[in-house]
Amino acid sequence: MSSSIFPINLPLPPRTFIHIQIHHNHRSNPIFDYRSMAVDSEIFEPTTLGPAACEADAQKLNFIQEMTTRADQVQADVLRQILTQNKDTEYLKRFDLNGSTHRNVFKAKIPVVTYEDLQPEIQRIANGDQSAILSAYPITEFLTSSGTSAGQRKLMPTIKEDNDRRQNLYSLLMPVMNIYVPGLNKGKGLYFYFVKSESKTPGGLPARPVLTSYYKSEYFKSRPYDPYLVYTSPNEAILCTDSFQSMYVQMLCGLYQHKEVLRVGAVFASGLLRAIRFLQLHWKELSDDIAKGTLSDKITDSSVRGSVLDVLKPDQELADFITAECKTGNWKGIVSRIWPNTKYLDVIVTGAMQQYIPTLEYYSGGLPMACTMYASSECYFGINLRPMCNPSEVSYTIMPNMAYFEFLPYNKESEKVQTLVELADVEVGKEYELVITTYSGLYRYCVGDILRVTGFHNAAPQFHFVRRKNVLLSIESDKTDESELQKAVESASKLLQEHDTTVVEYTSYADTKTIPGHYVIYWELLTNDPQWMPDSKVLENCCLEIEEKLSVVYRQSRAESGSIGPLEIRVVRPGTFEELMDYAISRGASINQYKVPRCVSFTPIMELLDSRIVTTNFSPSPPTWVPSCRPSTVHL
Repeated sequence: MSSSIFPINLPLPPRTFIHIQIHHNHRSNPIFDYRSMAVDSEIFEPTTLGPAACEADAQKLNFIQEMTTRADQVQADVLRQILTQNKDTEYLKRFDLNGSTHRNVFKAKIPVVTYEDLQPEIQRIANGDQSAILSAYPITEFLTSSGTSAGQRKLMPTIKEDNDRRQNLYSLLMPVMNIYVPGLNKGKGLYFYFVKSESKTPGGLPARPVLTSYYKSEYFKSRPYDPYLVYTSPNEAILCTDSFQSMYVQMLCGLYQHKEVLRVGAVFASGLLRAIRFLQLHWKELSDDIAKGTLSDKITDSSVRGSVLDVLKPDQELADFITAECKTGNWKGIVSRIWPNTKYLDVIVTGAMQQYIPTLEYYSGGLPMACTMYASSECYFGINLRPMCNPSEVSYTIMPNMAYFEFLPYNKESEKVQTLVELADVEVGKEYELVITTYSGLYRYCVGDILRVTGFHNAAPQFHFVRRKNVLLSIESDKTDESELQKAVESASKLLQEHDTTVVEYTSYADTKTIPGHYVIYWELLTNDPQWMPDSKVLENCCLEIEEKLSVVYRQSRAESGSIGPLEIRVVRPGTFEELMDYAISRGASINQYKVPRCVSFTPIMELLDSRIVTTNFSPSPPTWVPSCRPSTVHL
């Protein structure tokens, strides 16, 4: 993308009018150049992001300003590009679009769809049909969704040019971060990144998680030197498909370079906690290798062994330091103690990941947590322009050049068909389901994410990620989604604080085998004294506290009709949820994309959890409910 002519710390001059230019590459895929973009300061003044760290950063920050300043115009041009590029595809011809690129025509003729609607077309492509079904450009691979999203792995068609768009968004992250955290070019990042063994579709196309695709691409493997993007982990370790060998060498390299590390991260918060757990289990072996300058015989991958030859050297002082920090069993603040110059954690802690925040605070010693971008297998969406804000305040600014975005007003209590809203027309405070149209052939596709509008940056809306749609517990007429359950668990976990105990991980299921059915919550707890466990009275009160924070429909069913039984908390032994992750990975889930399912029903998972139970506890009494809380409408 081209740079802008305006300094990053200055607003655009008043009444600057220039026409939009569109440059085409050799594939006739337009690339926006918004150096020549119309701006009317009487409508709004572009928001200043902050001082750039260098000229290259200034160009990237100006690009953000330009895209967000004319968000609606960018959206119109993106849709025009997509429809022009794919006008001869089988899918668009089916709806008699007849080459039109007008938004109103597109919305009138093209239906809103889910993955299930597109499965026949996607399966044809996967089976080897190379005709222009969804995209005029060849589908080069499929990106697989998380194994715990909607219960199945989905295949998202991808074209080669999508890599350029993703790389463009990646390139915006550090210029924004450099505004808030100076000096990141003076050290390194310790990031725990992993790939998964990819599969092939019947037609021979790769099918793999989006991050595996990126790490295996030349964008990552052959990236030019950038002092702001220097990692402690060698590429060979990241690209190793054996998760133990990959983690061991990444941790070993991070320990050797512990004084140079300025930021520690993983994709999801759960991934970083997995790395800390690995250190807890293997610090003796790691220290021994550091003391001797050797590499464990468990590391058998020749490329991985070769990648650390320059790092390995005997360092008894460092080995003694690691031993001293780890042998006591006191893991509070271990990240800050082992990597003392760390300025922040770079992890996703929004949505389902927010429940890891207390545990990360415990292990990090209270380091800030930065959530930098919002993306999925379907599309990369936007970035956090205030990456060092409190995790509860994280909002992502949608970059309007990434895809064509529409928003379906979300009201789980209403069955009324809603009209989709344009990117520039969403309203602050309202919730929407995200709908996208992409260059690779998804048209008006429901992503399944529920977002709340928190504000605007220039003309581009900013969203807080609320939840995945339809992640529910239900016994009868009650409906409990992920966000509601999360808040209830957080409230109950406060009762454990005075006992120096926190909830490390949880999941749930609706047990309908009992009469009446009831909610079951599995908790894994972290205590300062591993030999001590909160007594049954405390845990029973936690059960009741969760129920008190659930919906009025739930509480009415419990208290009035008795159609839902007492909520149950089953405490499982430490390490159970790590075993759950291992099981999911053994079945093909990506270690990068894995998220603990908040609701489970798969029999082997239930059996694993139930075999690790330490104690079971039930709510001692029904939650509070009075007739005045009766909902006006109950959907049966």
